[in-house]
Amino acid sequence: MLLTVGDGATGRRLPLHGSRPGSRLLRVPAALASVPAVVVPSRPGRGDLDPVLEEQRPGRLIVSGDDADLAAVLVRLLRKDLLATVEVAFVPTSRRSAAAAAWGLPQDRAQAAALALDGAVSAVPLIRDDSGGVLVGRGEVRNLRGEAYCDDTLVVRGTVRRLVATPGPEGVSSQRGRGVVAATGRALQVGCAGAKVVVDGVEHPRVVPRWVWYRHTTDWLLVRPGGP
Repeated sequence: MLLTVGDGATGRRLPLHGSRPGSRLLRVPAALASVPAVVVPSRPGRGDLDPVLEEQRPGRLIVSGDDADLAAVLVRLLRKDLLATVEVAFVPTSRRSAAAAAWGLPQDRAQAAALALDGAVSAVPLIRDDSGGVLVGRGEVRNLRGEAYCDDTLVVRGTVRRLVATPGPEGVSSQRGRGVVAATGRALQVGCAGAKVVVDGVEHPRVVPRWVWYRHTTDWLLVRPGGP
């Protein structure tokens, strides 16, 4: 099943088969034209996705959207206890998708669509945060004054302009930068005087004194090159 996210969608329409030339809502690659599709708003929540998951019971869910949309879909699969049963393919709407880069996915939509249809599945780490969200591409802690650890490795002590976190097959990583040590582990924990956090392009609404990204106990099933 194809989940077309955003592009001005204001509500759910079910079912919707394929793309319509000239339609702003349903600009999807030609390879996906015959896949049953559902349109949902950007960053879909419980009311948008749960009925779709319950009614359609998809075996493979193709998400056409941005990184934040993919993260929102994974949150609902997590809440519905479907991470281990629903395969997820991602067709990014931007060639600059950090999620595509993190997981080695095609950033070209036609190539991503072909992979979504025929690609094999790998179980990969789901990186959660202590605010109820997940990280699929790039997280940032901005204007950090404090400390950060990746498992037992001290990655920041003092003041840095930016700490960048990325998910990957081995867990969550801090990216090397000025004042930041590169490390990978199960958890990346930050304690600070107060910092802004941006997750997959979405700024957290409040300045936070602490933040944690950590690997969930259950992996998610990602369609990606190379398979398992």
